[in-house]
Amino acid sequence: MALISSRVRDHAVGDGGTPGALKPPRKIPASLPGLAMAAAGVALAWAVHWLVPAVPMLTAAVVLGIAAAHTPGLRARIRGTGRAGLTLAGKRLMRIGIVLLGLKLSLHDVLGLGWATVVMVLAVVAATFGGTLWLGRKLGLRGDQPLLIATGYSICGASAIGAVSEVTGSDEEDVATSVALVTLCGTLAIAVLPLLHHPLGLDDAQFGRWVGAGVHDVGQVVATAQTAGPDALTDAVLVKLMRVAMLAPLVAAVAMSVRARRAAAATGKSPGKRPALVPLFVLGFLAMVAVRSTGQVPGGVLDVAQHTQELLLAAALFGLGSAVHLPSLVRTGGRVAALGLSSWVVIAGASYVGVLLTT
Repeated sequence: MALISSRVRDHAVGDGGTPGALKPPRKIPASLPGLAMAAAGVALAWAVHWLVPAVPMLTAAVVLGIAAAHTPGLRARIRGTGRAGLTLAGKRLMRIGIVLLGLKLSLHDVLGLGWATVVMVLAVVAATFGGTLWLGRKLGLRGDQPLLIATGYSICGASAIGAVSEVTGSDEEDVATSVALVTLCGTLAIAVLPLLHHPLGLDDAQFGRWVGAGVHDVGQVVATAQTAGPDALTDAVLVKLMRVAMLAPLVAAVAMSVRARRAAAATGKSPGKRPALVPLFVLGFLAMVAVRSTGQVPGGVLDVAQHTQELLLAAALFGLGSAVHLPSLVRTGGRVAALGLSSWVVIAGASYVGVLLTT
């Protein structure tokens, strides 16, 4: 009896020695449910890509995120317990994925395409970015959508949108809507551009460069260009990575613009938090480009980094897709669709002319 009483007394006394104070249960981190949802979304996206190789995993991840956010039963969890983790995936995991994206880019490969191609890519990026931004503002799109859509079309799709949104502090719904539009148009390119290969009079190398200069996401470029063979795929990826190299200067320029705008709006009061001129993840991206350019990185390490980057970006895009609110998108759908179609025509046309002039 004495032993039993002692055990009961020990159980009733907490760690602090206060009778009746039971040790509180360990709390589950608020981000864990959402991160688990993102991991499940990545697994499903990988399965879709495995079953239908023409569908890039990143594209599948965005679509699955949108679907999950509008599925009865899942919708409440996505917007409730899962929101914190899904937002974390859309921001933090996106940053890490962008850093690893730098390992795909070697300055030696890019310069090997020749200065004419470099000038062509710069002209296409400038025309697409400037034209899309101008038209988006004329159409009266909300918030940062014109800037984000212009960035996604001109540089590298959802990755570029995520990078710029980090320095602008864009609304999550604006980011999600921009990602959805750019992903949709990039997905359509996979089906449409191969049909125009021969009617436009392009040889395989020219077609590859056209795809690399005109399609948004790296995965979509690969899916589109591989229809014309390995030579077209090689040129497409190199031209596309040259566009990716524009990500760092663009983000730095946007950060400078945001700092100047906030300083001008301060008018005697604190301007608030200013974004870094070159965000840390962009410096990481540039560092990875420098590492890859040394030619000393083993192939196995590059393979692991590529797979890791794809998984991280897929998780981030699932998180961003889950923030899309289709009723809100429908309300501005006509204007958003008009901007997307117009920008698509601009980048495809500018890329086509550029390829003909440089080959």
